[in-house]
Amino acid sequence: MKFFIDTANLDQIREANALGILDGVTTNPSLMAKEGIKGNEAVLQHYRNICEIVEGDISAEVLGTDFNTIIEEGKVLAALHPNIVVKVPMIKDGVKAIKWFTDNGIKTNCTLIFSAGQAILAAKAGATYVSPFIGRIDDSGWDGMQLISQISSIYAVQGFKSQILAASIRNANHIIDCAEAGAHVITSPLDPILGLLKHPLTDIGLAKFLEDAKKM
Repeated sequence: MKFFIDTANLDQIREANALGILDGVTTNPSLMAKEGIKGNEAVLQHYRNICEIVEGDISAEVLGTDFNTIIEEGKVLAALHPNIVVKVPMIKDGVKAIKWFTDNGIKTNCTLIFSAGQAILAAKAGATYVSPFIGRIDDSGWDGMQLISQISSIYAVQGFKSQILAASIRNANHIIDCAEAGAHVITSPLDPILGLLKHPLTDIGLAKFLEDAKKM
């Protein structure tokens, strides 16, 4: 399973990359705004900066919602770096745009997936990644992990090549559950990724080893 970090914070991207387990980055307009990145040129430069840090797929999101605007924005983003993946919303014109990008050799990430039906459409259009938002599904009273399992089963039966990119990760257990449910990729803030390191028995064991080492 690939690990992506979901942030626009360059320091957090560097920290995750230094672990040696980072495969890519996802971000969005909200995360850009959180880091104070404003204006189209500043956003494009920020994507370039991320691409200089991480050797892997970097999802860059379009803002348009009609076919022509999505295509024009996507072409600009894809031209920034070979590792850019154009992030497109799950809407009718978005599906049409994903098919166009696929036919023209541009990788895509279909975002805001909340149902198996949407995941099927994205895969049919040739999306490189599909992004079910499991945390937001849980917030609405449904089971986000069940959706990951359902999509995984459908893709296996149908032979779809799109990769399931589990998004809206809230904690370390989400990452473990996604691995078990068949997600190809998770994208997470830094804290849940670092949370995988933690176990109280590890801390106790290390403390005991260090204490015993002093007696040697």
